[in-house]
Amino acid sequence: MLAQRSHVLDITVSTVHGRVRGLERDGVATFLGIPYAAPPYGLRRMRPPLPPESWSGERDCRRHGNSMFQPGYLPALAGLLVAAEGPGEDCLNLNIWTPAPGRAGRLPVLVWIHGGAFRNGSGSLPTYDGRRLAADGVVCVSINYRLGAEGFLLLPDGTANLGLLDQIAALRWVHENIAGFGGDPDNVTVFGQSAGAISIAALMAMPQGKGLFRRAILQSGAGHHAHSAHLGRKITERLAALAGVEHTTEALATTPPERLIAANAALAQEISRAADPGEWGESAGGGTTVLPVVDGTTLPARPIDAIAAGAGHEIDVLTGTNAEEFRLFLVPLGIADHITDDLVRGFLSAFGLDAVNALAVYRAARPDASPGDLFSTAMTDMAYRIPAIRLAEARAAHGAPTFVYEFAWPSPARDGRLGACHMAEIGFVFGNPSDPLRGPDAPDDLSDRMRAVWTSFARHGRPDTDRPPAWPSYLPHRSVLRFTGTDSAVVRDPSGRERRLWEGAR
Repeated sequence: MLAQRSHVLDITVSTVHGRVRGLERDGVATFLGIPYAAPPYGLRRMRPPLPPESWSGERDCRRHGNSMFQPGYLPALAGLLVAAEGPGEDCLNLNIWTPAPGRAGRLPVLVWIHGGAFRNGSGSLPTYDGRRLAADGVVCVSINYRLGAEGFLLLPDGTANLGLLDQIAALRWVHENIAGFGGDPDNVTVFGQSAGAISIAALMAMPQGKGLFRRAILQSGAGHHAHSAHLGRKITERLAALAGVEHTTEALATTPPERLIAANAALAQEISRAADPGEWGESAGGGTTVLPVVDGTTLPARPIDAIAAGAGHEIDVLTGTNAEEFRLFLVPLGIADHITDDLVRGFLSAFGLDAVNALAVYRAARPDASPGDLFSTAMTDMAYRIPAIRLAEARAAHGAPTFVYEFAWPSPARDGRLGACHMAEIGFVFGNPSDPLRGPDAPDDLSDRMRAVWTSFARHGRPDTDRPPAWPSYLPHRSVLRFTGTDSAVVRDPSGRERRLWEGAR
């Protein structure tokens, strides 16, 4: 049903819980803040998600819904990372952009899972606006999920991974309702970045995620970042102590969100000062605290181990990283200028590498690099590039091809000192020039190319476009498509000497 309003059209679509009203403009309809689960507060706090209550009449979905409660970003990152707005209890909602609302279309569906270190972020951030992708012929969905202590503690009663269960609930909603928005429920691709990509690897390993998506695109995140049950319990116990509450599910579920957020920040500081970083597993350094937990039930095994055993082999996968991921965490905080060779060697040794040889290998390819630059490169390998390679290798053992990319276009932000840093690719994938890391003068051709690859992959599981170069799967030749400026090229085993340093160490 359409009602003319100036050059904008009001439009309604039926869902299993009631009709929703959105807006159609320039051939793309937008529906914002649709609840896919009940508000996870009150008696439902720190419990698995439940379906939303149905409504009569039409629900106004022309404005974004609430975001999850979260701490926001450090002042040094202001202007680079956009903080989520409008926190509130009714936060389990999603947004849809579609070129075919209310019509019996069978368009591919792209579901975005945002990043933010499992404590920040929202599917409603301006960079994630899906209108440009929808104009390319897909249905684009973005979701919110529980973050921080609300979403990723291993609770004393055994409840775990509530944020991942939220993502599964959202995917079930998509499966049940997306046909009304012109999408094909049997052709869903999940795509996400950083914590969102780590989540996707976990979803591939979770029994409850099976059959809910056909394809996956993992940007700057893979399958290594998870906590053991032992470490998950330790983090929950310590966080409860820092919040000044009893170590019980009931006590945590009645603690004000801002108090848990403050306790999580205090825990991050403790982890960053730990004499033995290995004590905190994948959270060493304090960049993250909570992560998906291998509880044996919702998540039976560490995602990379489950994938190596064959989990998700039927899912088409595209994955990749940015060439200088870690510069986002070093340059704005002024850390890079204070790193010495001794510090770099210490970290390389802690990662299980021959520190002297490893530093020599990294420096040989970058003779003019500072110690901070070399540290950034090694950390990019350890946290992002090597896990992505391990994911591709694990899948190849089961005959499942994986396409691997590298994004190498340097962001102009902060006078170009960030390079091709973490998150720099997102504005190109969504086609949004307002993204702070992309900037208004970035090459449109690069965004056109990346959107063509992402939407082609969503349609039929191959990143084919009508433009060269052809892009083979990663193995047998370790082929990687490198996105740079207006050109892109397939390269074989880029930075191969550095990759070989990590064999057996990650």
